[in-house]
Amino acid sequence: MPDNADIQRRDLNKAAALGHPSYVWRAGQERRFALIRQWAQVAGARVLVDGAGVGMYSRHLQEAGAEVYSIDIDFPSMVQARAHTAHCVVAAGEQLPFPANAFDVALSHEVLEHVNDDAAALAEMARVLKPGGRAIIFLPNRLYFFETHGHYWRGEYHFGNTPLINYLPDRWRDRLAPHVRAYRAGDLRRLIAPLPLRMLHWTQIYPGYDNIIARQPALGRAVRGLTRIFEKTPLRVFGISHFLVLEKTP
Repeated sequence: MPDNADIQRRDLNKAAALGHPSYVWRAGQERRFALIRQWAQVAGARVLVDGAGVGMYSRHLQEAGAEVYSIDIDFPSMVQARAHTAHCVVAAGEQLPFPANAFDVALSHEVLEHVNDDAAALAEMARVLKPGGRAIIFLPNRLYFFETHGHYWRGEYHFGNTPLINYLPDRWRDRLAPHVRAYRAGDLRRLIAPLPLRMLHWTQIYPGYDNIIARQPALGRAVRGLTRIFEKTPLRVFGISHFLVLEKTP
């Protein structure tokens, strides 16, 4: 029988491979959901949540009037998601079990960095979108000052924010964080270029700082306010995530 250390190690390795889905709904998630609704028609739309985790975004999209289909490679997550959203399928993003031209909107929230083949996963999103349909994508920014998915050192995974890993050359960065990608602007252009997708919007966003606000409200709100200003300046390029809106061309 595994002891607590073995269980903890297994859970950490799973977190490294799959990332942590959104378990809570706070100001940071609410802001991202508002961006989704700003750039995509949700009410009455058929929406794919690609890499849905436990279904937090799926639930809110459903409550906003969408017909939501959730997929995730992790079976336990899909079991949890089924508690509050109807259509949940265990599947890999590289092989979506849906016909072409099936969805009005496809949401990929901090998922492409974890899949085995991000180019294939993005191509599948493009395939299942209807012409004129929109892909809404959030994914890690290589220029952010921290690697938020932890790192490996001497074969052991360490969870948490690690400063400046993403500023190392690829061969060193990928030894410390082989479990997750982070994207430069050029990386994203290369991913999108072969696909029938045109860019409608692309920016970077900073975190919601909800954990800091919970511990030190004044400091956390000040930092959040300052970085909201950064988002309106060239300093946005250092945000935690890229936010992309892509439209499928005929």
